[in-house]
Amino acid sequence: MINYQFRVRNYYLLLVCSFWILISNTSSYPTFAANSVVKNTVQKTSCSNQDLATFTTKLLRDLPAYFNRATQRARRLDRSVQVYSYMLVAGKPDFQALPLKSWTDEADKSANGKNGVEQVFFTTLERQYVKGKAVQLQQFHWLFLTKTESGWRVAMMYSQTGGYPKQQPPTPPRESSNSAVGQGIQTWLRDCRAGSIRF
Repeated sequence: MINYQFRVRNYYLLLVCSFWILISNTSSYPTFAANSVVKNTVQKTSCSNQDLATFTTKLLRDLPAYFNRATQRARRLDRSVQVYSYMLVAGKPDFQALPLKSWTDEADKSANGKNGVEQVFFTTLERQYVKGKAVQLQQFHWLFLTKTESGWRVAMMYSQTGGYPKQQPPTPPRESSNSAVGQGIQTWLRDCRAGSIRF
């Protein structure tokens, strides 16, 4: 009889504890969900809310890691000899816009930040290994950014290559939106819009 009462009492105690855990977890879920939504909203909007200087400084600080991952992804395993660059550092941005000659005044205004397009100039220092010898290159980049509701995006980018530390004439400007630097920037922007970049 005592054994039966003990088992019944334990059964009721277990039932009450289970019910209490179920109720407490259910009541905490809405709060947890609301907090998650708030955090995600803050993170997602932080990219679009940043001013150009703060935004670009963070971008260039992270760019070497994004560039190096882009070059590693682009490596072809079927080639026995490959020459690819490692980015060592990205320099401070310069926001002094250059006047652009264009066919119409409207295009000229658009390229100078009048229509939501911003110009950013920066340099990068890269290292290549050619036949076991380290060669350093300095890249000069002219980046055009446009701001949308979801955040900043690349409009276009031009780059020039020069030697370092030797003062050799740089190469002519080339469109580089799809280069490793351009891919690194676009991947960073994607992560920024997704809320993965903290400011």
